[in-house]
Amino acid sequence: MFNFLVDFSDQLSAFNVFRYITFRTGGAMITALVISFICGPIIIRWLRLHQQGGQPIREDGPESHLITKVGTPTMGGFMILAALVLSTLLWADLRNGYIWAALGVTVGYGMIGFIDDYIKVTRRHSKGLPGKLKFVLQIFIAVVASLWIVSITRDPLSTSLAIPFFKNVLIDLGGFLFVSFAVLVMVGTSNAVNLTDGLDGLAIGPVMIAAGVFALIAYIIGNSVFSNYLQVHYVPGAGELSIFCGALVGAGLGFLWFNAPPAMVFMGDTGSLSMGGALGVVSVITKHELVLAIVGGLFVLETVSVIVQVVSFKLTGRRVFQMAPLHHHFEKKGWAEPTIVIRFWIIAMILALAGLATLKLR
Repeated sequence: MFNFLVDFSDQLSAFNVFRYITFRTGGAMITALVISFICGPIIIRWLRLHQQGGQPIREDGPESHLITKVGTPTMGGFMILAALVLSTLLWADLRNGYIWAALGVTVGYGMIGFIDDYIKVTRRHSKGLPGKLKFVLQIFIAVVASLWIVSITRDPLSTSLAIPFFKNVLIDLGGFLFVSFAVLVMVGTSNAVNLTDGLDGLAIGPVMIAAGVFALIAYIIGNSVFSNYLQVHYVPGAGELSIFCGALVGAGLGFLWFNAPPAMVFMGDTGSLSMGGALGVVSVITKHELVLAIVGGLFVLETVSVIVQVVSFKLTGRRVFQMAPLHHHFEKKGWAEPTIVIRFWIIAMILALAGLATLKLR
């Protein structure tokens, strides 16, 4: 829609608003929200019809899940993907290569998650796509996206790593190391969000918070005036990712309407892998990969809890947590599910504010 309407701005001045990223970001957010509200009930009814018994619940998980979550359909992430992709295509400048890189990683990871969810549902088992195969597919998509990003990013930014808290400090990693690092960020973020997705509304809240932060970061990084004022690196064209992030926030809000406790649908790996991949690729393009570790610190914490649990059990035979990831530990301690979700959202908000502070503390 943007590419079509902006051509008429010379004839009708009202169409000039489509040149403003802020206007189109708001439009993308509202569009994604409306699409979610309209398509949500249709998608949920279809999933219930074709998923007899809903998402298989892991037997080694919290006992309460075997009672409260049985029968709930999965693959709700398709709702998020549909709203995100459609609104981005409507409002973003499709001549911008960064938009296609972000959409490519998001949709690609969503397809991996969809296959994983499909296997779980059809086989009625909590284990889906083999872990190694899933990992290889994620790496392949991330490598392709990273090479594309490097090719369309101007030097010296193309293969450089920016360091938070320092003015315009860039460390040139070189092609191989940068691509390897970018792949680590995308794959790591994708799987971190996947690990966090264990309670109703738990993952989508922090995803929306992080997407909102990166919408602002992308806008600043893509604006030469603001980036110069804040003394951060300027990435021409990156501002267009604000529309993508705005659409992600809108799609997330729409999904949360149906995922709020008690959930009518789960996002499944279709949603969690794609949402994590979306945050990862945006951080790579905007050169704020290390800031993502702060903004998405909740995802990092959940991942670390799993690593600590596995390492501790293998080395000592003892478990540090009653159950991993961390949110299950608090369930075991008797915390109510809404209490865990809201408190984790508060932590995510605090970390998001800390991440935003890096823009000024330089």
